[in-house]
Amino acid sequence: MSLAEIPFRKAMPFEYGVAAEVTPGVRRIIAENPSSFTHVGTNTYLVGSGEVAVIDPGPLIEQHVDNIEKALEGETVTHIVVTHTHMDHSPASDWLKELTGAPIVGALPRSQGDGKAVEASQEDFAPDIEISNGSEINGPGWTLDAVFTPGHMSNHYCFRLREGNTLFSGDHVMGWNTSIVSPPDGNMLEYLDSLRLCMARDEVMYLPGHGPEIKKPAPFVRAYLNHRMMREGEITKCLESGTTTITEMVRRMYSHLPEKMYGPASRSVLAHMEHMVETNRADCDGPVTINSIFAPPSRN
Repeated sequence: MSLAEIPFRKAMPFEYGVAAEVTPGVRRIIAENPSSFTHVGTNTYLVGSGEVAVIDPGPLIEQHVDNIEKALEGETVTHIVVTHTHMDHSPASDWLKELTGAPIVGALPRSQGDGKAVEASQEDFAPDIEISNGSEINGPGWTLDAVFTPGHMSNHYCFRLREGNTLFSGDHVMGWNTSIVSPPDGNMLEYLDSLRLCMARDEVMYLPGHGPEIKKPAPFVRAYLNHRMMREGEITKCLESGTTTITEMVRRMYSHLPEKMYGPASRSVLAHMEHMVETNRADCDGPVTINSIFAPPSRN
């Protein structure tokens, strides 16, 4: 499946600084940190009214935190919820805790990375409440259930809002683009398993960390998974034709992208190669790294 076959929706009506209702009981504030990784910016969500949870306070940008504070005027924050600890999602949680006294809810990553990952992580993240799969967070008129979805990052969680059967999908599934899986903290096997987990769920809408809401998530997640299977098929063809390095694979597989995006693409191909070597669908000249030499699997 090509990217063209995933039903992306990049256009979204919004205004920076405005807490706009996206579904009953949920408001969205978009941080002004647009980029090729964040689309128009990070989505910060306010769940409930009066006593609210804030999901992904976002980057520590003065204008964004001022907008959050303004939107929360007259309300009490009961929980500060973090889907994962990339720098565009979690750093403002410490500021919001200091402002409101609310506990930070989230999980620690498996590792802090090797300094080569595409997206930097918040190394000093320290949740007051460390969650696990199925953890419940609630307030007046709303309940969030934690859904463990590692892959994009080892501590990635989605959160189901029972009222409305909506899933806050973080960066696991986004409506505007595919998600980057960048080792060592990103893991392709975990990511694919997490996509399959979502396929088995029944939420009627996803609210992602970037981009517009996804109103028909089931076919969208299926397309995401099919796209990853297509990438592994492309890698197999590369290996069979003598393309043996990630650099060469990226130039062949992502020729439609500008060269500035080859770095992020290389990280995702690395994640695929880790998975394919682990599952005996490719051979490697040693531990899997970005500079490894690969080959089709040996047939013993």
